[in-house]
Amino acid sequence: MTTSTAKPNRFIFLSIPLVILLASGAFFAIRTQGFGYFVTPTVTITSTSTIMFLNAAIGATETATPFQPLPTDTPTPTATFTPTPTLTPTATATNTPLPTNTPQPQPTAKPLPTNAPEDGLPSSYQISGVSGHGQSRSLSCEARAAADWAAFYGVSLSENSIQSALPITDNPETGFVGNINGTWGQIPPNDYGVHASPIAAILRSNGVSANANKGVSLTELRRQIASGNPVLAWVVGAVWGGSPVSYTASDGSTTTVAYYEHVVILTGYDETGFTIVDGYSTYWRSNAAFASSFGALNNMAITH
Repeated sequence: MTTSTAKPNRFIFLSIPLVILLASGAFFAIRTQGFGYFVTPTVTITSTSTIMFLNAAIGATETATPFQPLPTDTPTPTATFTPTPTLTPTATATNTPLPTNTPQPQPTAKPLPTNAPEDGLPSSYQISGVSGHGQSRSLSCEARAAADWAAFYGVSLSENSIQSALPITDNPETGFVGNINGTWGQIPPNDYGVHASPIAAILRSNGVSANANKGVSLTELRRQIASGNPVLAWVVGAVWGGSPVSYTASDGSTTTVAYYEHVVILTGYDETGFTIVDGYSTYWRSNAAFASSFGALNNMAITH
């Protein structure tokens, strides 16, 4: 008895899950239309439809609003400024004058002659073959110019040989005043230099015809140059304007001196001025400029 009662009970116990499983499967099959895919009923919404949404928290009825298209952004055109042509009166054609010739600036002419050539001298003359050299000492311009002047006449003398032959005194009319390496621009008894007479004496002793004179006119200078003879001339600086200064030496003699005493070689002239060799430089000075500088030392020169 005990054995037969337990078996049916076990069968009933085991069949309950199977029934539940079959019932669930049948419900699922009907719900998914035969194990297909879930179909969500489509609700057709019209302008008068009312849709009921069920929610666990909120139950609300909303009336669908008919579909309205979203507004479209339409760019607002930017106004473009269009200029309105202004009517102008028609211009009357006029004849444009032809360009006129504008005179071009002319180079500045040399000044008119102040000392015109005299006694049949040519209006200009230039000597070639005079070579200048730079002086080796501060105050040896006289010896250097004399050596270059002598070389033109074929006599070879050095600057040092002429300088060494000069006596040392405080009177520039008899010898060299001051230290040969002194400061240029002073007047005796300070470092100065030498005048024409002592230089001419040394040139003559070496076979060169040399005449030292004061008061030599510009006409005489031109005559010498036109004859082919360069001239040693005592001036102030690079032919600057200068002023004479009266000086009395220890021997009691009085002479004229000038600050920045210097010696150059005249090699040419024209109607308005002179060509000058000064060491390595060659330049031109007007008659007026040369006369002022030459006159400071009483128109002192050495001619051939």
